[in-house]
Amino acid sequence: MSIRLFVKSSESVAAEVVEAGTGTKLQVLINDEEGPNFALRRFIMEPGGGIPEHTNAEEHEQYVLKGKARVGIGEKVFEVNIGDAVLIPEGAPHWYEADEKEGFEFLCIVPNKEGVIDVCDEPGFRRIENKEFAGRCR
Repeated sequence: MSIRLFVKSSESVAAEVVEAGTGTKLQVLINDEEGPNFALRRFIMEPGGGIPEHTNAEEHEQYVLKGKARVGIGEKVFEVNIGDAVLIPEGAPHWYEADEKEGFEFLCIVPNKEGVIDVCDEPGFRRIENKEFAGRCR
């Protein structure tokens, strides 16, 4: 894969509805064909929106752009605000609840490898075998 340099406006990228979420959209600002190692995603949650508890096969690094939310990671719940950075280890069960008044928006950087997402309350849920988080959902 050859790397090409570019600048892209977020306004030029369609926002897709996150089917498992409520009032949540996703923009893939840099995809795995554009960036050789990482993808850059923007999540936009309406007031009261969210994403249910799930796991991912890859770690996430996140930066809060707007609003605030409660974010559950493993057994802990965090109140996050503009300017906060969040690390979600691979295999960690996690969820999001956007503030009822402000909503929530964040950037999410993930490595370019096969993404496996499992919603914790879905039948046939398969947990990632991470020593710290193996077999854990709320």
